[in-house]
Amino acid sequence: MNSLHWIGIIIWGLFVAGCGLTGAGAGDSAPPQDVMLLIAGGLVTCLIGLVGLMGFAGWIPGLRTEQKSYS
Repeated sequence: MNSLHWIGIIIWGLFVAGCGLTGAGAGDSAPPQDVMLLIAGGLVTCLIGLVGLMGFAGWIPGLRTEQKSYS
């Protein structure tokens, strides 16, 4: 997956969390547990995308693969 896929996952998570936050202010239209699941799911999706993007870019030292030269 390239970095655009990971950025798309982050944007999708923001969208889902935003839907949950707008549902929180809607009054009695949505049950509170559904709103919390939307917000939590969106934030977890953002976190997955952020960690994936950092791993893809090599910002996490444990996920970085280095070329070893045996010359």
